[in-house]
Amino acid sequence: MPEEAVTTLRAELNGFERAEVGFALLETFLQVAGPWGVEAVLDPRRLLLPDEMTDDRALVQGLIEQSARRPPEKWGPFTVHERRFDLDDDQARWDYTRLAYCSSAATVWARARSTTYFEVVNHHRATYWLPESLKDQYFATLEAKRWQIPPSWLAAVPKQPKPWWRRGR
Repeated sequence: MPEEAVTTLRAELNGFERAEVGFALLETFLQVAGPWGVEAVLDPRRLLLPDEMTDDRALVQGLIEQSARRPPEKWGPFTVHERRFDLDDDQARWDYTRLAYCSSAATVWARARSTTYFEVVNHHRATYWLPESLKDQYFATLEAKRWQIPPSWLAAVPKQPKPWWRRGR
């Protein structure tokens, strides 16, 4: 069975009229993707408040300071410098939504499929990679909530993934 086509959507905060739109779109995505068995993780080191953020600056700065006080997790003899968020918890989902754009590395991925759906890199580059069925469900939820879907997202063309034996080339 061939894999679904995947659509790449750029999601940098400076690409939205207001940064808070990007947060709302990510939070909605996390609600939709939750049943897909996704995990949300980020690197809590070197969190930086984005310049684009207008609302909730003090609140998010408090989240950053709270995260800095949290000791890193241990896994046997190893120190784990990634923090997982429980997407079933509304507050944890809200926290992740704001901190993802503050992090140098934040990811939403499905362990069962080894598939990345969302990623922030270097505090500013953000991308969604959505299989068509998840994208359709996500866009339908955005429309039901009366959120405007960015025009560039509507124009994005899905691409068929390379066969597994040709990936990495």
